[in-house]
Amino acid sequence: MIEYVKTWLELKMDRRAVTALEYGLIAGVIVGTVALGFNLLANSMSSKFVSVGGSL
Repeated sequence: MIEYVKTWLELKMDRRAVTALEYGLIAGVIVGTVALGFNLLANSMSSKFVSVGGSL
């Protein structure tokens, strides 16, 4: 029983998983922002190319 409590306390004090989770969340937010930016930029560029193509 003492070994179980010792192991549980060691795992409770381990912060590596929390740090990895935080980095994962940050990476997810960055990827989402970049994907949204590319989507908006692609729509804008597409309309510009259609406008230029129509005027030619």
